[in-house]
Order: sequence, then C-alpha cells, then structure tokens
Amino acid sequence: MSVSTFLKKDNYMSNTSRSLISGFVGGLAGSAVKSLIEQFLPVRKIEQRSAQIKIVDDLSTKITGTPISTQNEAIAEQLVNLPVGGSLGAAYGYGKKDRLGLRPTDGVIFGATTWASTHETSLPILGLEPKPTDVPVRMQFNELFAHVAFGLTTELVRHYLEKQLRE
Repeated sequence: MSVSTFLKKDNYMSNTSRSLISGFVGGLAGSAVKSLIEQFLPVRKIEQRSAQIKIVDDLSTKITGTPISTQNEAIAEQLVNLPVGGSLGAAYGYGKKDRLGLRPTDGVIFGATTWASTHETSLPILGLEPKPTDVPVRMQFNELFAHVAFGLTTELVRHYLEKQLRE
C-alpha cells in the first residue's frame, strides 16, 4: 500500500497521521509568520535577549564551553522556534483530527492560549523572560498579536493540507 493510499483511508491511523502531518507543517508555517511579524513589531526591549536565545546560549555553553556568537543569534532563535512551533502544531492537529472543516476561531484561541501559557506564565516562572507586570503593555499586545497570527496560520495551513491529504 502506498503512502497516498494510506492517507486517503478513513480509519484511526490514517486520520491520526493526516492530522499530525498537517498540524506539524501548519505549526512550522505559523512559526515563520510569527517570526516575520516580530521583525516589525517589537516584542521585547532592544537590550533584552529572547528566551530562545537564552536556551540555545546555555546549551552551547554546556556543550562547547562558549556561548553563541552575536551574529548567530537569529539562526539560534529559529533552532528553538521551528521545532517548538511544529510540535505545538502537531499536537493541535491531533486535537482537531475529528473536527473537519476550517475553524479560524480555533486557531485564534490556539495562538492566544499558547501566548498565555508561555509568555505570561511558564517563561517568567523559569526566569527566561520578565514578569508580565514588568513588560510594557504595547509589547505584550505585539507578542499576543504575533501568537494569534501563529495560531491562525497554523489552522489555515492545517486545514488546507489535511484536505489535500484526504483527497
């Protein structure tokens, strides 16, 4: 049996596979859109390093004994953004496997809850970002907007790919 024949079937394994694949690719696309938006809308103070860079910098220091160079920070940030976005998208796709159709509201909710569960709670708790009360409201809004765009893009791409894989 070919992969395309497998993906067109209507059984648990095929539905799950389609959902994971389309969600993962949607999450990658959403991460790219989020990163693009963050190039134009400031989400942190100029001197503040992102949580992603702090993670990669710490890992680099533990493995190689030296932190990442300033010129490699942009690529290092994407080394965290893309796998995290893809993984979140795959989980989102799996959660949507029994809900056919395009639901933009689900994408908006997905993006907003991703923002709330990272930038408003877990990252400050881990010491990777400042407390929400220490971040200007405008930057919080920009971050929320970028995450909503991430979620909406994930839903749009997920829906399109899932439909293509089904047909």
